[in-house]
Amino acid sequence: MGIDDDHEWVEGLAWAHGLVSADPAERAAALDRQAGARMEVEAAFDRLNEGRFPRLRFRARMRAYRRACGRCFPGALWSGSEYAHGEISTWPRLPLALLFLEWEARYPQEWTEHAKAWGAKQALIRDLAATDHDQYLRAKLVDLVDLVVQRPYRCKDREYVRVARAVDGDELRGRLHRAHRSGNSWAQLHAGYVLRLLDHPEVPNTRHVWRTWLAGTRTC
Repeated sequence: MGIDDDHEWVEGLAWAHGLVSADPAERAAALDRQAGARMEVEAAFDRLNEGRFPRLRFRARMRAYRRACGRCFPGALWSGSEYAHGEISTWPRLPLALLFLEWEARYPQEWTEHAKAWGAKQALIRDLAATDHDQYLRAKLVDLVDLVVQRPYRCKDREYVRVARAVDGDELRGRLHRAHRSGNSWAQLHAGYVLRLLDHPEVPNTRHVWRTWLAGTRTC
């Protein structure tokens, strides 16, 4: 699949932007479409080994399975042309990658029910941190960090420190300081941690450092 095919695939998934809509009806419609597409993926997978001589039709069934995967999350991220590490900023499917992460950030329970993929989340965050950042991508990543620090911690959220360090600047720090001063206890905790690691780039973003931070804030 080439770049032109990728662009067509992204356009075909325009409905997925409803997954992050503030309109409950629009979001419900997108969720129904995602759920239906996932059912098609499961059915296509079940057909892979059906019949008395499954190998005779395996290639055609595998193509059908891959097409089904590409019509919903998370398969839509990996069913097209791949990108080299660090070059996600020029990937035609970048809008889908950002949408996938925004969905998880805004509506974590819906994401978990309909498209949970922790490995994909981690890989996307790491590659987004490592790539070049134009004005558009920088703004989207600042928004993501801002969203994530204001909710209870979820699996792989600590990876967003990589993003924060990559797009560090006045806009991000201003948002983090507002979150840290807010009445949201989660925001105070998470934003404080990110700010500390921005101020101390020599400190590794390890599980031990995170747990030490948690223990310290709980005893204050």
